[in-house]
Amino acid sequence: MRILTHSNRVFLTLTMFTLAYNIHAQDQNLTLNQDPKFEQLLNDKRKINTSISTNDTYKIQIFSGKSEEAKKTLADFKREYNNIDGTIIFNTPNYKVIVGNFKTRIEAERNLAEIKNRYKSVFLLKPSK
Repeated sequence: MRILTHSNRVFLTLTMFTLAYNIHAQDQNLTLNQDPKFEQLLNDKRKINTSISTNDTYKIQIFSGKSEEAKKTLADFKREYNNIDGTIIFNTPNYKVIVGNFKTRIEAERNLAEIKNRYKSVFLLKPSK
């Protein structure tokens, strides 16, 4: 039992070749117009990123425990000390709240003494070199 006759097969083959010949999906050119200030902004960002090194600053850990408590502790800390930056780091199995980016040990210890009055388990983290 034949489904296609010879003439239908030839017609279908020619039609497929014709359609395949006219497909130019990969031949498209893309022109991108971007603001020249964008490139300047990227260069400025690259300069800033190379000058910032996060491993050469002292930090203070103010909490280690469960996720929800860490979030609450960080929110309370940011409310009280809005001039000191803070973040939550997950280190199995605890979430740790780390605050500050102090360039010198003296600056870090001054802030540590002040923060110790408010939080229980506070200690200084030395920079890793």
